[in-house]
Amino acid sequence: MYDSITDSQQIWIAFGLTLFAGLSTGIGSAIAFFAKRTNTKFLSIALGFSAGVMIYLSFVEIFPKSREILSDEVGPQLGYLYTVMAFFIGMLLIAFIDKLVPAFENPHELKRVEQIRDSEYVKNKKLYRMGLMSAVAITIHNFPEGLATFLAALQDIRLGLPIAVAIAIHNIPEGIAISVPIYHATGSRKKAFMYSFLSGLAEPLGALVGFFILMPFMSQTLFGFMFASVAGIMVFISVDNLLPAAREYGEPHLSIYGLTLGMAVMAVSLVFFL
Repeated sequence: MYDSITDSQQIWIAFGLTLFAGLSTGIGSAIAFFAKRTNTKFLSIALGFSAGVMIYLSFVEIFPKSREILSDEVGPQLGYLYTVMAFFIGMLLIAFIDKLVPAFENPHELKRVEQIRDSEYVKNKKLYRMGLMSAVAITIHNFPEGLATFLAALQDIRLGLPIAVAIAIHNIPEGIAISVPIYHATGSRKKAFMYSFLSGLAEPLGALVGFFILMPFMSQTLFGFMFASVAGIMVFISVDNLLPAAREYGEPHLSIYGLTLGMAVMAVSLVFFL
């Protein structure tokens, strides 16, 4: 089935997966509107699962494939060196972006629905600013995530699909971080959902930017380098954002069970489908 897909079709499928991952912030909006309490068990398992998928794929599939591509182009020794360099450049890139955003407004400093709803910000009228800054912060974060999803799917759709699902799960709490403060500051579900929706569009926008800027210069060497950077980005997101967030929800053991389950599911799928 996958062998018959043309290059043009693969580009559209990769873009569609990136769009799906980005717009999952809308699921977070729905949770924010209708849930009175945060389901901590679900979020702990889901965020842990997402981290497990991304960590396992990064080390078992993406890093080795990148090394293979680069080794074919520049030789085994330089190929491995470039892969390692690219991996850590990816980590440094997402760490730098994360550092630009103040902790209060950082979407990865997650809070529960009821924490945001009942916080002091309701009283001192700063909720609206909190929601807007969360939207800006999430938009900034979503650019490299969108490019990572797009490049992974461009290399192999069967690799891009689980990454898109993992990023989608990762984006659900971000939708909550935007929607809750804006909704409770304005009373408008429409406005809260709109900001959440627009921030999610940053992921497919990141894919488009990557495609139009980089594709004219794309070579196997550059692609292998960027592919290894994707692994670094995903490992950093998992270790710095997803697992700590899952533990903050008060269910540390469940987050590890989710992590293990995510790795196990990916291991089984790689055996049977890749």
